[in-house]
Amino acid sequence: MVKKIKSAATKSTQSTAKATGKSAAAGLLDSQLASSVKDSAQQIWLAGMGAFAKAQEEGSKVFEALVKEGMTLQKKTQGIAEEKISEVTGRMTAMADTVSAKAGQNWDKLESIFEARTAKAMGKLGVPTAKDVEALSQRVDALAAAVAKLSKAAPAAAPKAAVKRAPKAAPVVQAEAAPAPKAPAKRARKTAAAPAAEAA
Repeated sequence: MVKKIKSAATKSTQSTAKATGKSAAAGLLDSQLASSVKDSAQQIWLAGMGAFAKAQEEGSKVFEALVKEGMTLQKKTQGIAEEKISEVTGRMTAMADTVSAKAGQNWDKLESIFEARTAKAMGKLGVPTAKDVEALSQRVDALAAAVAKLSKAAPAAAPKAAVKRAPKAAPVVQAEAAPAPKAPAKRARKTAAAPAAEAA
């Protein structure tokens, strides 16, 4: 029995040693794992801090670069927009000029049609035109010149006529001019046009 106790004690010592060895080995492994995890966590933390610092440093450079690119882009787009606005303004001005020119031409046509129709209507009514009045005025001037010429020649012949007694003439009464009928007005225009044609 002593042998049994010794063997039980040995077994228990061995199992305790094994357990202690295992636990010591397990404790060693646990401490190595904890240390490695701690080191990894420390490295991760430091890498994050480095990335943050680099982003901060590079971020201001990137931000400035983006601002410069934005300003360049804005200048380009403003230039292009101004060119397009000038182009559109030029087109609209040309279009407005074309429309106003066409409207002016149409207005001139309308005006000439109106004048022609008015002149035609006035001709049918027997109203003399400006040309007719001008021709009559020239004819009156020619007649006045002829009368003046004859009146200068008449004073030389007047003393002879004074010696002979002429019968008393009836006083001349001026009557108000009555409106001329349509047919004589046409004749007056034709006769007025004939001396004007001769003068030309």
